[in-house]
Amino acid sequence: MSLLPEGEELRRAVKWIDQKIQTDSKIKLNKLMETACIKFNLSPIDSDFLARFFTTPSKLSTHERPTCLK
Repeated sequence: MSLLPEGEELRRAVKWIDQKIQTDSKIKLNKLMETACIKFNLSPIDSDFLARFFTTPSKLSTHERPTCLK
């Protein structure tokens, strides 16, 4: 049982991966996602979401950022 609100670990994982990518654009996304799943104790459903979030082309403009990344 977590003391964090439901979904908070996933939001933290998305932010963490985003920061790592911005810091080092050559870093391998698959390795980051694997590390994030362990670091933030994500469920299989959360890890599937993470994979889709970072590999599916965004329909947002480059100036828009999801609320969870603000």
